[in-house]
Amino acid sequence: MSDQNDKLKQLKTSSMDRRLSIARASLLAGTRWAASSASSIFSSDAEKEKKRKKAMKEQAEYLVSEIGKLKGSIVKIGQMMALYGEHFLPEEITQALNTLNNQTVALAWPAIKEQLVSQLGSKLNDLTIDREPIGTASLAQVHRAIRKSDGLELVLKIQYPGVADAIDSDMSLFKNMLKLTRMVPQTREFDQWFDEVRDMMHREVNYRIEAETTRRFAERLKGDARYIVPQIIDEYCTGQVLCMTFERGVPINSPVMLSLPQERRNLLGEASIEIAIREIFEWGEMQTDPNFGNYLVRLGNGENIQDKIVLLDFGAIRQFDASLLTVACNLMIAGYEHNAEKMVHAMTGYEFFDHMPLSIKPDMAKVFLLATESFSTPENNPELPPGVMDDQNRYDWKKSQLHSRVIQRASKSMASRYFSIPPKEFMFISRKFIGAYTFMTVIEAKTNVRKMLQPFL
Repeated sequence: MSDQNDKLKQLKTSSMDRRLSIARASLLAGTRWAASSASSIFSSDAEKEKKRKKAMKEQAEYLVSEIGKLKGSIVKIGQMMALYGEHFLPEEITQALNTLNNQTVALAWPAIKEQLVSQLGSKLNDLTIDREPIGTASLAQVHRAIRKSDGLELVLKIQYPGVADAIDSDMSLFKNMLKLTRMVPQTREFDQWFDEVRDMMHREVNYRIEAETTRRFAERLKGDARYIVPQIIDEYCTGQVLCMTFERGVPINSPVMLSLPQERRNLLGEASIEIAIREIFEWGEMQTDPNFGNYLVRLGNGENIQDKIVLLDFGAIRQFDASLLTVACNLMIAGYEHNAEKMVHAMTGYEFFDHMPLSIKPDMAKVFLLATESFSTPENNPELPPGVMDDQNRYDWKKSQLHSRVIQRASKSMASRYFSIPPKEFMFISRKFIGAYTFMTVIEAKTNVRKMLQPFL
């Protein structure tokens, strides 16, 4: 944890201060960008492109460093744009925005305590709170606590003061910044995604919704010993403080995970993807943030106590309409059968697909068939790489290199504009499955995905 001297004493929440900081940085970046473009006017096309990429990388990194100094909602906006914006932002900008995840500096205890007093009042006397946070983010930080009356271990997710009120102004600030730099085309798709990020931001700071969602998922999974969902402690929850039980576990990418026997890793892998399948086929809503920080693993003993996945964060829940869910289910079933004709037919009943020329769909179907390769079998999918699936239909995620192969296949289809801007709802679903796929790859799991779909066929 960073030293107390490294912590912020307060957030720069003044709208004027933030606007001046970003406007100054944006104008400087825009001027440099224009100067760079002018300096290459007599260069060859190849040299122009090389200089363009270099200049954009430099100016994007400069802008991101200025954003990182402000903290609060504008940093979270940048993180979300990095996560979901690769289809309308230049690669150099998304790469720079991705570094914002490493720039979270804790807010010093006096400022956090002041926020707790304003939110909890005298209830604060019930708790002994660790002054050092166990987690920091752009919108909040998390502190462990003990309830004095019974020793119950808790965590308090404490929203930084003023960030919820600053979302709309920070969104405008971020958009104006991109306009001023002239590095990002202002398109209809960009505006749609920007509005979606705004909605996600407002949902993320609504802790009452997050508390209710956490309780809903806890109820759904209460009879399944493979999962742990923290219990919400309403007594210490407010609009800007979320209190829940402290749940122990190790990170997914901890070295201890690979020391587990193969069968235990397989079971954890199955549990990770089964959640995503049930969210689509059964619940109609999905936790769309696949960040590994949202999961822990509580290790069993390999005998009578099984390993469990701890689900930590329900602030990024998305609910989907019936037409989208029908399409998503049909796409997965077509993948289960590895049937190209059914995959094409599944792409109906949803505006994005219904407006797509029929000539485009077969190429898109090939991408979806590859993405659902683990749902198929050697019997119905002759294109399965040798050795990637055993006689129990367990798919070897590390050996498959599926993610990189899907990217390569999709890139071949990018010549069509219909592949350039997928609907945002599909991006949320694909992100979740990419997260589950990555989970299984990291722990080198071998899982039978087919059997998870069979109850829904």
